Amino acid sequence: MKIVLPLLFALTAAVGNAIFALAQRRAAGAHNGIAMTASSVIVAVALLCCVAPMTGQLHLAELVATQGKNLLLGGFGLFLVYIGFYLMYSRFGVSPYILYAVLSILTTSVIIGILWLKEPINGLRIASIVLALVSVILYSLSETQRG
Repeated sequence: MKIVLPLLFALTAAVGNAIFALAQRRAAGAHNGIAMTASSVIVAVALLCCVAPMTGQLHLAELVATQGKNLLLGGFGLFLVYIGFYLMYSRFGVSPYILYAVLSILTTSVIIGILWLKEPINGLRIASIVLALVSVILYSLSETQRG
């Protein structure tokens, strides 16, 4: 049952992402979509600040002193996520999300997890990566048939 908690956490993130995608798509006609995205980030930060004390003491000065580079790196990563989502959702809808999902598998699981952090890999994980790539091919074919 080692999969239950990771599955629950992944489901939480997936539901949050779906809600975010819905909000982004609904706001596609907003006067300034980037300002809308930035405002949603402010709401997320406020909510995170509310739950942060539940996971341990804050010690913000120590956090900044010891993790400053990672804070900047993570912030830049989230910036790229939000910009990419805004451009994708506002111009193409939520259907191309499958491309993001598969590219995330490649960039996060393969490049960061396997190649950079040397996390373990086995045959089933390799098969899941291959099937994810097949999904991009199928999605691309569906786009050419649709157009």
